[in-house]
Amino acid sequence: MTTPTPTAARRRTSVKLVLLLGAMAALGALTTDMYLPSLPEVVVDLAAGEASVQFTITATLLGGALGQLLIGPLSDRYGRRAPVLVGVSVHVVASLACLLAPSVAPLIALRIIQGMGNAAAAVVAVAVIRDRLIGAEASAMLSRLMLVIGVAPLLAPTIGGLIASVWHWRVVFVALALYGVVLAVIVWRFLPESLPADKRIRSNRAVVGSYRVLLKDPQFLALALLPGLAMAALFAYVSGSPFVIRDGYGLSEQEFAILFAVNGLGLVLGAQVNAALVRKFAPVRIMRLALPASVLTSVVLLVMAATGAGGLIGLCVPLWLMLAINSLIPPNASALALTRHGERAGAAAALIGCAQAGVAGLVAPLVGVVGANALGMSVVIVGAMVTALLVLALGTPAYRRGGWVI
Repeated sequence: MTTPTPTAARRRTSVKLVLLLGAMAALGALTTDMYLPSLPEVVVDLAAGEASVQFTITATLLGGALGQLLIGPLSDRYGRRAPVLVGVSVHVVASLACLLAPSVAPLIALRIIQGMGNAAAAVVAVAVIRDRLIGAEASAMLSRLMLVIGVAPLLAPTIGGLIASVWHWRVVFVALALYGVVLAVIVWRFLPESLPADKRIRSNRAVVGSYRVLLKDPQFLALALLPGLAMAALFAYVSGSPFVIRDGYGLSEQEFAILFAVNGLGLVLGAQVNAALVRKFAPVRIMRLALPASVLTSVVLLVMAATGAGGLIGLCVPLWLMLAINSLIPPNASALALTRHGERAGAAAALIGCAQAGVAGLVAPLVGVVGANALGMSVVIVGAMVTALLVLALGTPAYRRGGWVI
C-alpha cells in the first residue's frame, strides 16, 4: 500500500478546509438567496410595501456588518471556534423566530439578529485563512472559498422557490435553521483552532486598540472599501432582481431561480479564473484590469436597460459579464488588506466584512428608491462600480505611483 505524499496530504487538507470554511461563509448568502424568490409573496402576505420588504434583505446585511465588528476582535481574543458556535446558535434561534413574524417590522428586526449571528461564521472563515496564509496564497484561497460560496446563489433560490411553492415562504426559515444546526455540529467536530493561545490579544483594551490601528491606515481602508463596493453592485442586483427580472418579465418562481443560478455561474467562473491568475500576476494588477472592465460592462448594462434593446437577454448578458468580472475584486483586495495586519486578522477581517455588508446594505435599497426596474438597478450598479474605480485610483498615493506597498 502506498503512503500519501506530504503534498497530496496537504492538498486533501486544503480541500477539506475550503469546503468547511465555504459552508461557514455561505451561511449569509443562503440566508439572503433562499428568501429572494418569495419577496413578492411576502409583500402580499404581510400587506407591506415593496421597499419595506426589500429592507428585510438590507436588515440582514446591516446585522452582519454590526455583528462582524463585534465578533472579529473577540475572535482575536478568545480564538476562532467559540465565536462561530455562539453566532450560529443565534442564527438558528432567529430563523425560527422569523417563522412566526406577524408583520414586516418584527421580521426586519429578526433579520438584523439573524445577520448578526451569520457574521461570526463569515468573519472567522476569513480570519482562519489569514492565520494560515498571506499575499497571493491568501488571495488564491479566498478565490477557492468564493468558488464554494458561489454554489449558494446557484442552489439557494431554486431550493427556496421550491419550498415556497410546495409549502409556504415561512418554511424557508425552517430550512435555514436546520442548516445552522448541521453547520454548528460540523464546526464543533472538524474546525481546528487556528489561533494559538500565545498569539491571542491579551486584553480588552488591546481589542479596541486593534480598530484604532486599522482606522489610521488609509491603504487598509481603501482596500477594505473595495469589496464593499463590489458587493454593493452585486446586492443591487440581488435585491432588485425579483421585481426587475421576475415581475418585470413575467417569470415564474422556478424560471427566475434558474436564471438567477445562471447568473451565479458568473461568480463561480470569476472566482476560478482569479485563483489561476494570482499564480502569475500580483493581486493589485488584477484589480487594475478588473475594475475598469467591470465599469465598462455596467455602463453597457445601463444602456441596454435604458433602451430596452434585446429584452431580457440584452439585459442579462452584460449583467452576467459584470458579475463574473466583479468577483475578481473582493478576494484580491481582501488579501492585500489582511496582509498588512496579520497580527490582528480577526479585527481586520471584521472591518472588511463590515464594509461589504454595510455598504451593500446601504446601497441595495436604493434600487427601490431610484426605481424597482431595470434602469434603476443599472444606475445603482454603475454608481457603485465607478466609485470603486475612484477608490482604487485615488485611495492611496502608492497606486498613483504605479505600485502598492504592502
